[in-house]
Amino acid sequence: MAINYNLAKVYELSDNDPEFVMQIISLFVTEVPEDMKYIEQGIEIKDHKLAYSYAHKIKPTLDLLGMNQAFEEILQVEAWTKREGKRKEIDATYDSIKDQVEKAIKEIKKDFEI
Repeated sequence: MAINYNLAKVYELSDNDPEFVMQIISLFVTEVPEDMKYIEQGIEIKDHKLAYSYAHKIKPTLDLLGMNQAFEEILQVEAWTKREGKRKEIDATYDSIKDQVEKAIKEIKKDFEI
């Protein structure tokens, strides 16, 4: 049973189509870690537009995979970019999202033998 993600929305959206579910999972596993690097880079160099664009890109995926805490935290990253906040105030939030994404990917790879 999945602990770090929930595929209920994916199954609902796809009418229980296993191929669609695998496409969503594969995209998450391959693209989100790369996107997270760009968010981190944007935070590090205070490129708020870069951080925002990639945070905005992964936001629907976090929601779709039932990663509620990570979804709420990515909203915080978006808000931080809009007000061009200081780096130290967003570091812990980013670290939390990254940790949740890594755990979900590890669990998905195990559950789906990817």
